[in-house]
Amino acid sequence: MTGWTLGIIGGSGLYEIEGLENVRSERVETPWGEPSGTFTIGEIAGVTLCFLPRHGKGHRIPPDAINFRANIDAFKRLGCTDLLSLSACGSLREDYAPGDFVLVDQYVDRTSGRERSFFGPGCVAHVGLADPVCPRLAGLAADAADAAGARTHRTGTYLAMQGPQFSTRAESYLYRQWGCDVIGMTNMPEARLAREAELPYASVCMVTDYDCWRRGEAAVDVQSILKVMHANTGKARRLVVALAKTLAALPRTPSPSGAETALDGAILTAPDARDAELMARLAAVAGRALAR
Repeated sequence: MTGWTLGIIGGSGLYEIEGLENVRSERVETPWGEPSGTFTIGEIAGVTLCFLPRHGKGHRIPPDAINFRANIDAFKRLGCTDLLSLSACGSLREDYAPGDFVLVDQYVDRTSGRERSFFGPGCVAHVGLADPVCPRLAGLAADAADAAGARTHRTGTYLAMQGPQFSTRAESYLYRQWGCDVIGMTNMPEARLAREAELPYASVCMVTDYDCWRRGEAAVDVQSILKVMHANTGKARRLVVALAKTLAALPRTPSPSGAETALDGAILTAPDARDAELMARLAAVAGRALAR
């Protein structure tokens, strides 16, 4: 066995992982409510994988109703050392074509009304998020995407929109002017919460469409997305297998992102002023730092 325990969040079209050994299912209770569903836990090449479909079985949870805090807390409770997000996205640039895979390294967060922090009144914390993605995990995932047969882009800025509707054309033109590369509905506040939980995080976004910025072409719709999604899903499953086999040969050392110690110096509330109930809720995600 290696030191890696990889959490995998499956997005649209990816609801199960193939090739797992010693498989079991587990429901995880969290103080933040119910996660998206039951976790599938198994091994590939001796590496433990914990898989959760972000939208639940049968894709029943819309982006704005996902309990991101419960999901991240549950991965932490399962002992995950690293977290890989897989999701569908739209492209905001010509050379990121449907069928391509993009390793996101930056975000512009346009979501609203979503719970975006584990902390709050009773315990205040401000983690650094300048570089929200673990470069080592992202690099290994990019190599695995190449091995899976995907055309891979190793950088990309993700515009996180609220949804559940797609963009207006004016919005799509604006996001392109901002320099964003892809657009989706689910990576935020997921990446923020992963950093607060001190979990190195990487995101593989699978391009399904060109949003609605291409003049003279039909805008994105669910049916056009589904046409591309099937092929992307097969590549994503092969990516997971290739990544697990790579991790099996690598001893795990701390992430160069510093994610595992993100809370050091981030918690401002003095120990004697912290709310006891909130401290209990934070036990899984922040217990290491709170015990200091």
